[in-house]
Amino acid sequence: MRDSANLPALLQSFFTTRLMAQRKASPHTIASYRDTFRMLLQFAQRRLRKPPSQLELNDLDATLVGAFLEDLEERRRNGARSRNLRLTAIRSFFRYASLEAPAQGGVIQRVLAIPNQRQPRALVGFLTRPEIEALLAAPNRATWLGRRDHAFLLTAVQTGLRLSEMTSLRHGDVSLGAGAHVHCRGKGRKERCTPLAKPTVAVLRAWIREQGGGDSKTLFPSARGGPLSADGVQHLLARHVAQARKTCVSLRKKRVSPHVLRHAAAMELLQGGVDRAVIALWLGHESVETTQIYLDADLALKEQALAKTNPVKGTPKRFQPDDELLAFLKQL
Repeated sequence: MRDSANLPALLQSFFTTRLMAQRKASPHTIASYRDTFRMLLQFAQRRLRKPPSQLELNDLDATLVGAFLEDLEERRRNGARSRNLRLTAIRSFFRYASLEAPAQGGVIQRVLAIPNQRQPRALVGFLTRPEIEALLAAPNRATWLGRRDHAFLLTAVQTGLRLSEMTSLRHGDVSLGAGAHVHCRGKGRKERCTPLAKPTVAVLRAWIREQGGGDSKTLFPSARGGPLSADGVQHLLARHVAQARKTCVSLRKKRVSPHVLRHAAAMELLQGGVDRAVIALWLGHESVETTQIYLDADLALKEQALAKTNPVKGTPKRFQPDDELLAFLKQL
């Protein structure tokens, strides 16, 4: 155990020992934490007039960290979600520092006590069945790109895989025999298998046959043969959504992202009567409570619940304006 306030040594040990060696953090997590500390150290350098290599742990006290979080909101226009993600990275480091530099416990505890910022939770966006069908009909399946895009969109909507999970799929991850499924390693390095419906199996079988190659070949390659990038998926989705809007008017009012396809899969399961616990397993959620967002967004389920109740009877009354003084107080 080190009883040291040397920030550079602690920070290097945090990334190499804690994140990489012990926690086996994903490259995405490491990159996110790296960017957080690059911004924090640059902010501290401007505020304290000290280069990052000369900073001590107690330089990053609660006052400085709080000012950094405010700077994210004011100067960088970060929302509550982004601000809280940066705070999560900082807390992770300070929890590690509490073990390595216990003499700095007071500074550390005050930083750990900084609360998350509450954020409004918007209803999730999802696609209805007619919108899904319009989107799947958009790709021109007479072309190689159209067949790839159709297979990609159908698999995404039916399985609910995350974008990173979809783009990392290889031929060997797909089983099209009895008990057809797709195998993936998802968030937090958790592995799971997701069943495939018969229409999806037929499309994937034809697509894999057309591609040829072995189990290590990328399932949905770019035109150059490598995995699709996140930008590439955004581009193909935007192109086909624009085409689908010509025949499906309701799509014109919706912003469709790759994650909306995942929400669409979840809503299809929920509206089909699948239990929340099963949906959480299907999507790879850490907690069943995460699936609550789909219940909140599903107006049809709420209308069904309303239909089963006995409405409270009420009678309309004629409007009478408030007394002038009461009206004044009401407007305060």
